[in-house]
Amino acid sequence: MKKTSVLVGLLSAVLLFASCKKNKSEDLTLNINGLEDLGSAYVYEGWIIVDGEAITTGTFTVDASGSMSTNTFSVNKKNLEDASSFVLTIEPANDSDPAPSAVHILAGDFSDSEASLSVSHASAIGTDFTAATGTYMLATPTDGTMDDETSGVWFIDPATGTAGLNLPTLPAGWAYEGWAVIDGTPVSTGTFTATNVADNDAPYSGSTAGPAFPGEDFLMNAPSGLTFPTDLSGRTIVISVEPSPDNSANPFLLKPLVHELPSPAGSGVAYNMNNNASATNPTGTASR
Repeated sequence: MKKTSVLVGLLSAVLLFASCKKNKSEDLTLNINGLEDLGSAYVYEGWIIVDGEAITTGTFTVDASGSMSTNTFSVNKKNLEDASSFVLTIEPANDSDPAPSAVHILAGDFSDSEASLSVSHASAIGTDFTAATGTYMLATPTDGTMDDETSGVWFIDPATGTAGLNLPTLPAGWAYEGWAVIDGTPVSTGTFTATNVADNDAPYSGSTAGPAFPGEDFLMNAPSGLTFPTDLSGRTIVISVEPSPDNSANPFLLKPLVHELPSPAGSGVAYNMNNNASATNPTGTASR
């Protein structure tokens, strides 16, 4: 009887130890550079992947200087030990869905105690955009005349009449967007996912149909503080990568292609964009 009591006691102790280990928490530390303020409607959320299941590690925000609201998160110890990778997503601030959104911005596989995070990981965007190239021209085909030809930008190679952008295919949750920065104000040329069809909007163009490529004529309905038609000489042209749904009327932090036009600029001339990906891709680590 005494021997049985001892065995029962030992078994209880083992079970108690296992239960304590299962419920014990451990810190996950994020060290990420290059994120931006998402505004009040969205937050960043971390996830560890355990046996194919995404388990949240918590949410955080980033201020205007790029500082995270917190970088240490208490996570179940066993789950953290068993995690194969870490994924960072963008989520609605008041999110009732317990699953990750489609907007995966960073990810990395754990090697011992650390995961190096990048946009190029297969569980993030899947590319680093460093091979992206772009050519564009100035023209205003939607006004039906040859007036104000430096008031429109089209991502077309004028030498061949074909798509001027060479961009990787984006996963669900992301879209490209073109921009002209006019007197310090970024004005969208429209969002798109394919470079050989028209983009999704033409709020400033004229009444004539435009080419079947991304681009925009800045002829009417100018945003407050601007006047259309304009002259894009000396302005900056940008291709950004945007979360979908979009969190802001301004370009997102990922800006793989950028080019500043000369002054004066010419219409119908091929302008080649500079690859800016390495300067705007966020990077970081997740440590357990």
